[in-house]
Amino acid sequence: MEIEWVQRVPDHAERMREIREVAEELKITMTVHAPYYVNLNSPDKAKLTASKQRILKALQMAEVAGARSVCVHAAFYLGQEPDNVYKNVYSALKDIMKEKKKFPNVNLAIETMGKHSQFGTLDEALRMSKEFGNYPCVDFAHLHARSHGKLNTAEEWNAMLDQYQEILGKDSIKEMHIHYSGINYGPSGERNHLRLEHSDANWKEFLKVLKKRKVGGVLVCESPNVELDTILLAKTFVQMES
Repeated sequence: MEIEWVQRVPDHAERMREIREVAEELKITMTVHAPYYVNLNSPDKAKLTASKQRILKALQMAEVAGARSVCVHAAFYLGQEPDNVYKNVYSALKDIMKEKKKFPNVNLAIETMGKHSQFGTLDEALRMSKEFGNYPCVDFAHLHARSHGKLNTAEEWNAMLDQYQEILGKDSIKEMHIHYSGINYGPSGERNHLRLEHSDANWKEFLKVLKKRKVGGVLVCESPNVELDTILLAKTFVQMES
């Protein structure tokens, strides 16, 4: 289950402890989505500071709630060269990771993004994750949209997982943070998420790849109808032969 703190991170630690107790009792694995109002490439010092504080607070409260990973929309390019943006994001994340003792059991997951204006190619997310000993949130729908309909075949997904293992280690795919759904896209990339049946997502083949590769960790469905598509994915995955 993903806890969506996309507008703001709550302040109530006691409530987070209650959530943790219920999740442990029901054996629910949780991740968190950090606020959307983040840009670690902002030239405005006040906005940059606020962005770092929002991410750090999400990580700290996720620790209390018992969530294992917090995904972050890291930055916008703002017309700058990607290499320069990478350096700015790295500097900001370095400040955040100095506080790791405050969230020792939580992963900071840079999410792969669906728009060309956003920092978050697979290369960028993997490289940045390796810098800090973390693992990214790989949103396969976003990457499908960003590539204008590519990255939708078993061959392409296997190549992506090979790259993931090459950079983060052979066993890294046993503990992934994945997002998946149908998606609508245009010339600039992502437009909006869609139900699986209303999209061009090759989702059954995607599940086959995950099963054959023995990918582990968490898959969060970001469909507009989360419940129906999550159940569809889960049931289909369980019924598939290895």
